[in-house]
Amino acid sequence: MNNQLLERKLNYTETKKNPLNLSLLTVIILLFLSIITVWWLIPTKDPYVEQVLSFQGNIERGGAIFQVNCAGCHGINANGNVGPSLKDVSKHKSEVQIINQVVSGKTPPMPKFQPSPEDMADLLSYLRQLNK
Repeated sequence: MNNQLLERKLNYTETKKNPLNLSLLTVIILLFLSIITVWWLIPTKDPYVEQVLSFQGNIERGGAIFQVNCAGCHGINANGNVGPSLKDVSKHKSEVQIINQVVSGKTPPMPKFQPSPEDMADLLSYLRQLNK
């Protein structure tokens, strides 16, 4: 009987003295929470953007789309008017940023514009050539 009490006391004392179990559990929980947080913050790919980028884009068609939808604010030669100049826009914004700028409507007075993915690819190729 004494041995059993002594053994229980020793096991309890060893568990109490060994903070490694608690520290390891804390580290595992923090690691798990960190992984979930990072996974949540990583942007998911936008199917529209992915589809736009899958097209080659036609500069001539993009120019026509620009003249009809964009030239009123950005000027016939994209030098700016009500909207800013778009010359060298590809040097300042990535293709994804340009696509999001065009379709979002988040920068008034620019309206939300939702071209088909192929039309957006054409417009993008036209804007890209404005750097040349």
